[in-house]
Amino acid sequence: MNTPKHLEEPSTVTDSATTAGSAAAPATAPAAGLPAVTGERADLLESLTAHRRFLRLTTRDLTDEQAARRTTVSELCLGGLIKHVTSVERGWSDFILKGPSALGDFSSMTEADWERRANEFRLLPGETLAGVLAEYARVAGRTDELVATLPDLDAAHPLPPAPWFEPGARWSARRVLLHIVGETAQHAGHADIIREALDGAKSMG
Repeated sequence: MNTPKHLEEPSTVTDSATTAGSAAAPATAPAAGLPAVTGERADLLESLTAHRRFLRLTTRDLTDEQAARRTTVSELCLGGLIKHVTSVERGWSDFILKGPSALGDFSSMTEADWERRANEFRLLPGETLAGVLAEYARVAGRTDELVATLPDLDAAHPLPPAPWFEPGARWSARRVLLHIVGETAQHAGHADIIREALDGAKSMG
């Protein structure tokens, strides 16, 4: 797949996608300077924007210490969940552009590699909630650019070797974007439970 020139380097566009609010607003503008989109692409952007908002909402008004705190028997914390979803979205967006090499070969990961992956779920000393939220916004903006500008959502790459992927499977850009939506929604639910256990705050209800 040819990489759109403006996506060859990380984008500085923030996660500011607007969504169509009614039938009278048929187009969605992902961010300033990007083309408006309609139909399937507008639906993808709307879903991404909504689920990202729910995930970020769980971190409102928190200190770094609170964002790093475990509130259940799980190892998960809110700052770590933001880091993980950011890493997932970054990796899969790179896969759309570069193919399986962007994700690596999971079958040959070392103990150090697994430790680095485990640290994605933790807010480590020296990391701040503001910092991980800013990186999430940067990565989200780049994904939104892909949704708006990819020439073909059907373009596909083979998945890298991994126990959890079907051998020989290929994912289109569309399938990858739906995976990012699902991953974000799943972890927004995890985050909601962690936040409610922290101080009783809820995203809804």
